[in-house]
Amino acid sequence: MKDTIISLLERALEDLQRQAVLPSEIAPTIKVDPAKDKAHGDYATNLALMLAKPAGLKPRELADKLVAALPASEAVSKVEIAGPGFINFFAATDAAAQVVREVLDSGDAFGRSLVGQGQKVQVEFVSANPTGPLHVGHGRGAAIGDCLCRLLEATGFDVTREFYYNDAGAQISNLALSVQARAKGVTPEDDAWPADGYRGDYITDVANAYLAGESVHADDRHVTAKADPDDLDAIRDFAVAYLRREQDLDLRAFGVAFDVYFLESSLYRDGKVAGTAERLAEQGHTYEQDGATWLRTTDFGDDKDRVMRKRDGDYTYFLPDVAYHLDKWQRGFTTVINEQGADHHSTVTRVRAGLQALGVGIPEGWPDYVLHQMVLVTRSGVEVKLSKRAGSYVTLRDLIDEVGRDATRFFLAARRADSQLTFDIDLARSQSNDNPVYYVQYAHARVCSMLRKAQADERPFDHALAMGNLSLLDTEQEKALLNRLARYPEVVERAAFAREPQQIAQYLQDLAAEFHTCYNAVKVMVEDDAQRNARLALGLAARQVLRNGLDLLGVGAPEEM
Repeated sequence: MKDTIISLLERALEDLQRQAVLPSEIAPTIKVDPAKDKAHGDYATNLALMLAKPAGLKPRELADKLVAALPASEAVSKVEIAGPGFINFFAATDAAAQVVREVLDSGDAFGRSLVGQGQKVQVEFVSANPTGPLHVGHGRGAAIGDCLCRLLEATGFDVTREFYYNDAGAQISNLALSVQARAKGVTPEDDAWPADGYRGDYITDVANAYLAGESVHADDRHVTAKADPDDLDAIRDFAVAYLRREQDLDLRAFGVAFDVYFLESSLYRDGKVAGTAERLAEQGHTYEQDGATWLRTTDFGDDKDRVMRKRDGDYTYFLPDVAYHLDKWQRGFTTVINEQGADHHSTVTRVRAGLQALGVGIPEGWPDYVLHQMVLVTRSGVEVKLSKRAGSYVTLRDLIDEVGRDATRFFLAARRADSQLTFDIDLARSQSNDNPVYYVQYAHARVCSMLRKAQADERPFDHALAMGNLSLLDTEQEKALLNRLARYPEVVERAAFAREPQQIAQYLQDLAAEFHTCYNAVKVMVEDDAQRNARLALGLAARQVLRNGLDLLGVGAPEEM
């Protein structure tokens, strides 16, 4: 319907340009939005306000001329001018009802498009250090990142999901020392415990598995423990592999999988970190000061220069990040989206500056970032702070075990990434309309119940009869639901390009609300066969769109609740 209105306005503009009411050289972007108030129609445009100045007319005068120039259309029942010059469109019932036919004909493909034209996009998300269980912050990143990938795929992009393992550096050394201490019988309460050691119970699990000589398989690596508590290198290799496997199991339980697992250690092993340092020096952007090597990131928009190599010869975290992103560029990813925690905000400018300093043609502002804020977990209104398994934080697995995968994914993806999120365990577990995922899933299950009742009453859905009588869907509640269904493809495209999966979650809540309102106001199982089947078709269309949207969030669509 929105495209139809835009087309009508384009033809009206051409007519006014031929009449010299509007300059021939203007080519405005026509914006048509759903009306906020149903009394003001189904869609509205501010086109007259935008073009009043170049036309030399008052907005309402131009609106009058635009409306007069609109071609006749069976899709529009009425056009009104409101306020200073807004143009409101009322959709004809027959035209609105055709969305039911379109949804049922398209099925799972409804809302999907090829607008991305197969463009390659790499999305990096989660990328947790393999030093412990995934926490709820990682879970939020997993939910947002995976939903974003699903959105991009639904709009025609060729998506690669990537997990970057920081398996090098001080944190990995602390992990190895912690496991070694446990293997030797030292506990966190002992004075001999490593100063920066990890204290969760999972360290004991790793140590026991190592001493037992277990073998673990993590992604592309298979490691067998040597069971020697004095071999720190062997402990490090085993601990990393063990925790990589544990994280992978958590992600699988969350419905998340990756195409590529990239190891930070490979950047050192393959000489890419050293090569990046050499390239930056060759470009003349480095200097020596206080025994360290610095990069002039201020030349590329940073607020201060950054240390690239410390006095002891070790590289800072900044340099392997630049080397890693250079590798992404060299793999042909012209669009890269990094979904990370807000604590990475300070790295955005310096990584981009480092990439610019390489002088290899990487555009400014590359890569893109989606940064999520922290998650506060509460139960009975009180913050839940600790997990026995992790020792210092709430794990993703804790949350899944508490409320289930569907509720966890929906809640973590349903808010803007840049807003802080309070995860209310009691709400997520409740079977009430206040629980958004329950509310949406219940709408889907309700349609399934309608169909079962129709079958039990020996009045099964008749598709042909329904398609011939869609014009009977003419109540206020039915029209509101039809209009909501028609907006779904636009919402998917907008959410994909804005990189905001929460738009899908919000749309589903709005759609569920329209469905429940319609269900409560309009009787479906009436005696009239034509009316009943038209309303069943509307329910089927709502069920299909609910299922399609829930799939984009990685959430199930139950048939019974």
